[in-house]
Amino acid sequence: MIARLIILLLLISGCQPELGKQPPLRLTVMTFNAWGAGANQGKSIDATLAVIRTINPDLIGLQEVRREAVPCTSICPPDGPSVAGGIAEALGYYVYEQQQENEALWANAILSKYPVTRSTENDLGVVLAVGDREIALLNIHLTDYPYQPYQALGIPYDDAPLLHSEDELIAAANDARGHALDLLMADLESVKNVDAVFVTGDFNEPSHRDWTQRAAEIGRHPLKVKYPSALRVEEAGFIDTYRTFFADEIAAPGLTWTPTTSADDKDDHHDRIDYVFARAAGVKVESAAVVGEESPDSDIAVSSPWPSDHRAVVATVIIP
Repeated sequence: MIARLIILLLLISGCQPELGKQPPLRLTVMTFNAWGAGANQGKSIDATLAVIRTINPDLIGLQEVRREAVPCTSICPPDGPSVAGGIAEALGYYVYEQQQENEALWANAILSKYPVTRSTENDLGVVLAVGDREIALLNIHLTDYPYQPYQALGIPYDDAPLLHSEDELIAAANDARGHALDLLMADLESVKNVDAVFVTGDFNEPSHRDWTQRAAEIGRHPLKVKYPSALRVEEAGFIDTYRTFFADEIAAPGLTWTPTTSADDKDDHHDRIDYVFARAAGVKVESAAVVGEESPDSDIAVSSPWPSDHRAVVATVIIP
């Protein structure tokens, strides 16, 4: 009888979680340049709501929640009211409007199923209370001018000069976005002690993981370029969730720019410039996808009309 009792106690104790140890946390994080969520075309937010409802993410980094000013050239300030509050109200999210004006923001907002406890100094992100854990989400939108893929391919974009070498393109990218990345690094320092950090955004710059020698050899890109912005985020301890899940940049290019032009358009170049980065001890990527219109370029297709000039990116991660 005593032996059976001991065995029973051992079996029961073996089924219990370790005292003080939290169960793994599963989060779905989305980045979406909403392109005014219909405002640029004089339409409602309904198509944007349909996209978010389809994915049902826990955290969303939104960019361009206001319409573009008219005329819109390389200098294109936001105009009109933000649609972020209306999206959050319709879908039942908390909303944080990133209202500071600096080089890392262009009409940004953060939507979350969890409450915000504080924001970062440069307004690039927030800390969220997710049960007993603190999760930070930083959401940025970097300048598109000058745009290095166009400079490399001889595509006119205002008065940006044409460039011909990897070193020139890296230098131009640093000049265009380096200070904005400095702001990001400063805000990341302020959330270094939380349980997990995500960075979402429209970087307006390709990844060093995509403009590879292999990609250049098959003619996808004109040359190999070790672009600096995504690299700098990775060097701060983050993983690129899409490229972690889809390691082969040839088989899975993950194109987010742009669903509005054809692949053979000589005045454009399709690329991956929207990202979800994650940093946490032991983090694992359960899934990742490009979300877009009915197209071979979309891993998850949402019914037309697609409301943006960018496809979205979503990743589900497990945090131990």
